[in-house]
Amino acid sequence: MSTQIDARTASLCTADFVFRGPNALYIGMSAHCAGTGRSEDPSGCTAPTLPLGTEVTISGRGGPESTGRLAYSSWVTMQERGEDDPALCRYNDFALVAVDPADAGLVDPSVPLLGGPTGLDTDGLTPGETVYSFQPNNGGSGVKTGRSVADDGSGRSHQVVITPPGVPGDSGSGFLDADGRAVGVLSTEFLDRNHSNGVADLALALAYADADGGLGTVTLVPGTAPFA
Repeated sequence: MSTQIDARTASLCTADFVFRGPNALYIGMSAHCAGTGRSEDPSGCTAPTLPLGTEVTISGRGGPESTGRLAYSSWVTMQERGEDDPALCRYNDFALVAVDPADAGLVDPSVPLLGGPTGLDTDGLTPGETVYSFQPNNGGSGVKTGRSVADDGSGRSHQVVITPPGVPGDSGSGFLDADGRAVGVLSTEFLDRNHSNGVADLALALAYADADGGLGTVTLVPGTAPFA
């Protein structure tokens, strides 16, 4: 996923999962992938961001490129609504890119190499739970395994340790739990000794989008390949 920030700069991120709304097919990514400020901006309620309708280039694994449009951004919605809850502003990091209807047949909802998702995880993560993610920007197969180590307290963000850790370009990658359910979206990298990652809770991010995003009810599309 590539979003042009200005004439010289593009933001590169990884897609997470596929979603369906009443009138469109969407691919998910992190809202900060369309941000235009500094990477260390802590709050989606104040950080500058590109508007809805912005073109996003979608590149498949070895396949053709297509152009989608930013249809929902938690950052845009929170700023329009004047949100100020600290946990919501910091951790609600989710966006939806509308797929061109002509390209909908090219979209495979399965997570590469891992299969799934089998459904949506709605109870978050507890410390020690195993997680899986496909992140193609470190070389190798792109499949990563790790564990949950902490929760921010609001349930909106889960701290996970994976090897190797997610890096810029991996932002937006989806995380699956041990049953193959979609649990979250890669949002941040912490500067601790494990270089752990912050994962935005997908169920809560979707609930906010459904309530206030203006797209109607958006649902996760299960993968067609079985979870490995």
